Amino acid sequence: MPKRAVVIGGSIGGLFTGLLLRRIGWEVSIHERAGQELGARGAGIVTHDELHEALTLATGRSEPIGVSVSGRIVLDRDGSVVCETPRPQVLASWDKIWRRLRACSDGIYHHGSTLTAVKLSTHGVVARFANGASLDADILVAADGIQSTVRRQLFPGIDPKYAGYVAWRGLVDEAELSQRTRDVLFDRFGFCLPPREQMLGYPVDGVDTEGKPARRYNYVWYRPADPQHQLPRLLKGSDGQQHVGAIPPDRLHPDVVAEMRLAAERLLAPAFAEVVLQTRKPLLQPIVDLEAPSMTTGRVALMGDAAFVARPHVGAGVTKAAGDASVLTELLSSQHDIDHALVAYNEQRHAYGSRIIRRARHLGAYMQSQLLSDEERQQAERHRSPRAVMTETATMQQMETW
Repeated sequence: MPKRAVVIGGSIGGLFTGLLLRRIGWEVSIHERAGQELGARGAGIVTHDELHEALTLATGRSEPIGVSVSGRIVLDRDGSVVCETPRPQVLASWDKIWRRLRACSDGIYHHGSTLTAVKLSTHGVVARFANGASLDADILVAADGIQSTVRRQLFPGIDPKYAGYVAWRGLVDEAELSQRTRDVLFDRFGFCLPPREQMLGYPVDGVDTEGKPARRYNYVWYRPADPQHQLPRLLKGSDGQQHVGAIPPDRLHPDVVAEMRLAAERLLAPAFAEVVLQTRKPLLQPIVDLEAPSMTTGRVALMGDAAFVARPHVGAGVTKAAGDASVLTELLSSQHDIDHALVAYNEQRHAYGSRIIRRARHLGAYMQSQLLSDEERQQAERHRSPRAVMTETATMQQMETW
């Protein structure tokens, strides 16, 4: 009789987990609380070899995904080049990766399936859902993201902690940008560094209005915002509601968006300013840290953002989720005892996640609204120069030294 896994969360991490477990003979069901497809969500992501390998294994498809760039460049406010370096890299869009995984999950993927409770037992777990259904399983994998229902039940009080700065994000179709801006930005991973801020961007894959392959430009603009005054103002919606933690793009107050666009014209290189001005629906993201004390308890395994949320500077969020899924599957396949496999999973992946959290904090320290410790001050100085930002951002090279 096949072993059974219930996967909570149908985003990229949940899909990786479900598809990889199915490949080793497990009976799997993936439960996503949203009632519609998720493919329109997300923005750009940095890819690493581990992600491409896991994607091929999970889907059986090896054709390339993403957009290649040849190097990195830092632009000054006037558009001149501060520094640059060769660095071939592949950048992709979240929705393209999700859709490739989702296309392989028919029959095991369930929309509108909301988990309400998890009950641990000696040799398994029971998942209860809002529609009254319950499922018994050998393991439950919590892939339900930063606001994980599973984590909050099993590890109460472990919540995201605001880091002192926000990110403005956006995606713009290549066709909507001037030729000059395309020439500057579309073959590079680009940066611009106003005082105590950081703008970065890169091209990602997409489709045009006729469904043909096309490129888009993805950017992330980090800006300090103190938690007492600036952040609440940014999160106060156009309807007067005070949002906490996040705000839907269509609820952003017009004055907040207008001020952000004016700041882009004042502070950013012309190419980056144009991208910001052409963004139809910018997204505001408060930057947070989250670290679970353990990635397992009983027969429950946390993975991806349910366990760790690192600041985006390492560019490893999706790769980490794929790696969590791969390691969990390998251990469950190679070890006869599920409990021993889960112990090994926690030992390996908790250390990995902690290392990424630490590195991301160091890279982002200089953008915090206030520096709280001597270590943060030292790291801010170490990682704030244009060449350091250009070479250290979105790379996992020399990870053993972090």
